[in-house]
Amino acid sequence: MSKTNNYVFKGLIIVAWLIFAGLCIEAGGLVVNFFFSLYKPDFVQNLYQMLDLSEMYERSKWAFFGMYSFILVISILKAVLFYVVAMLVSEIDLLKPFNSFVSKQITRISYYTFSIGLLSYIARQTAENLQHQGYVIDTLNQFWADSQAFILMAAVIHVIATIFSKGVEIQNENDLTV
Repeated sequence: MSKTNNYVFKGLIIVAWLIFAGLCIEAGGLVVNFFFSLYKPDFVQNLYQMLDLSEMYERSKWAFFGMYSFILVISILKAVLFYVVAMLVSEIDLLKPFNSFVSKQITRISYYTFSIGLLSYIARQTAENLQHQGYVIDTLNQFWADSQAFILMAAVIHVIATIFSKGVEIQNENDLTV
């Protein structure tokens, strides 16, 4: 592998870990917001993203907990997804990339990506239903605006995972015949 490719790959490792750290901070901030909105709702406007759903909480606790559950699960799944990505780019052997670890990690990435896309789509449809009932959901749309992109990305990653698993099979057969 050339020095340029090595530097680019090391840069990708750093970027993956930075994105993971950022998503962990976001998920942690949303968890803190959730608990503050339950116990000190007046303080929420000073917290992360000023996610104030106190009006929704007053009207319907079920709607509040449902929407916040979607937000928390999606943000935590995004952090877990990038943890898997960071582990993959940190542990991959570029001289022999077709191995079972890489194949399993890429498959896991496709599953997490599909889960995020599907949950985001369900959350968006639920939020639109709540909007028809008079709830204000403008601050929530940022959390699931990209649901279709995640579903499409999951399909592409699944194809790549299938190719990698087939590559692992072929490489194992070649190792046995040599």
